[in-house]
Amino acid sequence: MEFCIIFAAYFENLLLMKKNINLLKKNSGYDWKFTNCGGVMRVDISTGQDIAHLAELDQKMWTVLSCPTKGLELDSKTLEMMDSDNDGRVRANEVIAASQWLTSVLNDPDLILRQEDYIPISAINTDNEEGMKIANSIRQILKNLGLEKDSISIADTADIMAIFNKTRFNGDGIITEGSTDDEKLKQLIHDCMEVVGTLDDRSGDPGVDTEKSELFFQQCADYKAWKEDGDARKNEVFPFGDDTEAGLHAYQALKDKIDDYFMRCKLASLNNDATGTLDVSATRIEAISEKSLTECMEEIAAYPLARIRTDKFLQLDAEVNPAWRDQFNTLKTFVFSKLNIADNLLDETTWKSIDAHFAAYIAWVAAKPAEDVEKLGADRIAAILADNQKDALMSLIEQDKALESEFNEISTVDKLLHFYRDFYRLLKNYITFVDFYDKNRKNKAIFQAGTLYIDQRCCDLCIKVSDMGKHNQMAGFSGMYLIYCECYSKQKNETMTIVAALTNGEVRDIVVGKNALFYDRDGVDWDAKIVKIIENPISIREAFWSPYRKFVRFIEDLINKFASKQDEKVTGDVTGKISETSQNLVPVQGEEKKSKQAFDIAKFCGIFAAIGLAIGAIGGFLTAAVKGFFLLAWWQIPIVILGIMLLISGPAMLMAWLKLRRRNLAPVLDANSWAVNANALISIPFGATLTSVASFPVVKVPDPFDNSKKTPTWKKVLWFIIILLVIAFCVLFFTNSLAKYGLPIR
Repeated sequence: MEFCIIFAAYFENLLLMKKNINLLKKNSGYDWKFTNCGGVMRVDISTGQDIAHLAELDQKMWTVLSCPTKGLELDSKTLEMMDSDNDGRVRANEVIAASQWLTSVLNDPDLILRQEDYIPISAINTDNEEGMKIANSIRQILKNLGLEKDSISIADTADIMAIFNKTRFNGDGIITEGSTDDEKLKQLIHDCMEVVGTLDDRSGDPGVDTEKSELFFQQCADYKAWKEDGDARKNEVFPFGDDTEAGLHAYQALKDKIDDYFMRCKLASLNNDATGTLDVSATRIEAISEKSLTECMEEIAAYPLARIRTDKFLQLDAEVNPAWRDQFNTLKTFVFSKLNIADNLLDETTWKSIDAHFAAYIAWVAAKPAEDVEKLGADRIAAILADNQKDALMSLIEQDKALESEFNEISTVDKLLHFYRDFYRLLKNYITFVDFYDKNRKNKAIFQAGTLYIDQRCCDLCIKVSDMGKHNQMAGFSGMYLIYCECYSKQKNETMTIVAALTNGEVRDIVVGKNALFYDRDGVDWDAKIVKIIENPISIREAFWSPYRKFVRFIEDLINKFASKQDEKVTGDVTGKISETSQNLVPVQGEEKKSKQAFDIAKFCGIFAAIGLAIGAIGGFLTAAVKGFFLLAWWQIPIVILGIMLLISGPAMLMAWLKLRRRNLAPVLDANSWAVNANALISIPFGATLTSVASFPVVKVPDPFDNSKKTPTWKKVLWFIIILLVIAFCVLFFTNSLAKYGLPIR
């Protein structure tokens, strides 16, 4: 019945597919070929014309509609070139665009099937305008590299720097010191880089472009204008001449301290008795006198600037607080000496007026443009602007930009080479899954990351995990037994997470925390550790034994629980008796011993009777079962045993078979940002090829620790005869065959 249902469903799908194929041919006019791949009808892409007509293929018949550009065993550079919108995914329309461009610049689309990493110039379609540019660019690249050959390879275009290493310009609009032989221009480029920073030229050397050059000359012009403004208003901006800046720094450092001094003088003038309190008291000095005073400068700086005077003057030639002496002497030398201060007595009004002297200088300094250019010095800046070398610098940049189109053509050649080598392989993992379903297992799909060795098994279906959250949501729908492993490579000093599908063998000791070994596609080994398991059937054989394993596990758990309970009981009884004995040794005043509870014979008999009934019922059932079993004819006994085994294992096997035939790789890929458009079924036979189990030869090798060989042969024979006699007696006893010999019967 099951076979009929499956056949009917398959026949219905076949008719539907044939209808779609006829409709496709009618709409596109191209004669597509189809193949059954992985239990699903798929388009067969096997000729260059198939690739050229890819735009006519109904996308409903594509296996994949988009895939990520990272984490695949295909050059990510190829996928990134194909990803025209730079969103990290290659969609169907981008694959179509790549197929149309690739077939248009080649003479023969069948060359794409070769998947070679080099292409002869003669293979380029020079009748096509872009093809002609590519052919000319290839010749120019070979000339720049000094190569005399009629083909170009990916290795030739891999290092674009090498292509331009004999030229001063490379089309990126960035010039370096090596872009000119003029020493003045070299120095100018050096100064420009020092002031506004550098950009990396395609040659790998630092350089500058138009934007940075413009910024440099603008900064030079702004600095010169600012400097000239200060010179034009010299008397206003520099009231104290060349000492104005030093005087300002001293003034700003002492401003609060001198303001504090005059405030103290005002308070002292109100009450002469307060002068001692406002002045430097001997008590404060005494408190630090036993310390190293040079280490107390912070505390000393908090003392008043000078001795407090009730006349509210600051005597410039008097002693001041040693913590402020240097700043005060600087201010006195550069500022006070140039003011009209009578008798070296500074009053508060004169002090307040000093702020106005610095106002113009402060405003001029605040208007200073970018300070980076100042490091060149005013004379060098003036010389740069006077020589007017900006035009020469900009001319160099324009000469470099003139080669931009040539560089773009080199990029186009590199793109052609990558597509020429990788595009057909992508199609075999995009339109179809022929690499994955390769019968000879010579090829691997681009999503297969490597091989995991674990529990005497080799798992070939291993996929890198890009997002564990998505896998938690999607991967369970695959119906496969999945194990997630954290991997670390000491050689690469990298970590990654993989998911491996277990499609053959038995579960055995597969548990979280188990260690394994993973080999990537480059042969590099990674330490692997299981971090998560999604359980599903592995094989029908494993499902057959699963009920018995569960029963054995159940019995083991019961025994363990019983043993644990008995151990706790014995330990508790011993502890209780020891405690009771110790209490009996110490007489207790005013307290009578509690009598033990009397033995309840009726209750005990009831329990014993219940247990007896249960054992009798079980014994009766077993007796009836054994009696019925031995009443069977000899040829019926194997059939009954087989029936009992099927009754026990049949449901598990049926459920496993139903799940195994629906195993689907698509949800696992979807969890990795693929858009899988068709099922990727993993049948039972195909699954057996994805996970290989260790197979040892049958050889007779003695085990040095096997004690069975110590038992003599005659004892083994004797035990075998005894067992046979017991079995024969049981058979005769339960079939009443002993009655005719006058022996007991059942």
